[in-house]
Amino acid sequence: MKHVYVGMSGGVDSSVSAALLKEQGFAVTGVYMKNWTQDVAGVACPWKQDLADARAVAAAIDIPFKVFDFQDAYKQQVVDVMVAEYASGRTPNPDVMCNQEIKFKLFLEAALADGADMIATGHYARTRDGQLLRSADDNKDQTYFLYRVTSEALRRTIFPLGELTKPQVRQLAVKYDLPTASKPDSQGICFVGEVGIKAFLSQYITAEAGPVLERATGRQLGTHAGAVFYTTGQRQGLGIGGGTPYYVTGKDMASNTVFVTGNASDLKLASDTFSMSQVHWIGAPPVGGKTYQIRMRHRGVLTPGEVGFRDGVWSVQLSQEVRAVTAGQSAVVYDGGIVVGGGIVNI
Repeated sequence: MKHVYVGMSGGVDSSVSAALLKEQGFAVTGVYMKNWTQDVAGVACPWKQDLADARAVAAAIDIPFKVFDFQDAYKQQVVDVMVAEYASGRTPNPDVMCNQEIKFKLFLEAALADGADMIATGHYARTRDGQLLRSADDNKDQTYFLYRVTSEALRRTIFPLGELTKPQVRQLAVKYDLPTASKPDSQGICFVGEVGIKAFLSQYITAEAGPVLERATGRQLGTHAGAVFYTTGQRQGLGIGGGTPYYVTGKDMASNTVFVTGNASDLKLASDTFSMSQVHWIGAPPVGGKTYQIRMRHRGVLTPGEVGFRDGVWSVQLSQEVRAVTAGQSAVVYDGGIVVGGGIVNI
């Protein structure tokens, strides 16, 4: 009988994952990863309630339960990296970093050292022979966040929800009479609950007000709260009065300037080509001249494109322009239902 350690966050997805694995005959141990416990901007971190919920589910389905404390590693490898990226003017994705460094590296290593044969999480994804495949539920598919997981880790991972839809998972939670059956899905930043990114970054970065300039004319339209808080395509919180909606087209961190346009079809908002750094291929790298599907954000449209490698640089040529391609985001490459890998966007 294989022993599976299930990462239990206190949410319904990981709760159902644990219940399914037990029903399938695995020896299951539930593990709560204590990654972050700090309150932010007056908002209480929900970790205590999440831990209590995870523990209650483990008791309800009668499995052993443990707590792994990863706070130091999480601060260094996820939070500090995220803050540094934002400070440099880029827009990173902390969920991608968390999966790469914590859930499918540190947690996997700790679980195996503790006697596990495999790990499992409540992600909507599938694996096959060390490959990562899209979930059966396209709306909930989370492979965008998992593209940096290694093939070796995927061989040791089970995604029990990969063939299910969210409504089916909710139904199973009721069937198993789980304490989390009606718990709403979490929103906001992955590790601090219902806190916006601006409020979170303000705890670490001292931002100064600066000009908001119309890119086409150089005319100052308003004053922003700090260029670090803005990202390409954003139209809220620009400090510009009047009825015309304006969109961020870029920023200059050195001069603390945010550039905007009132034209939603402005080419500065869209791009069909970019390079990638920090690439990670789960298996074989993309083949030149072949058409793949590229996703620029979670639930973003899968856009056909080619991936090339020249002079030590990976680049993507899309079949059409995609709005708000932003430095620091992840571009994930798919070959049908298979995740090839991806990289960090450079603009």
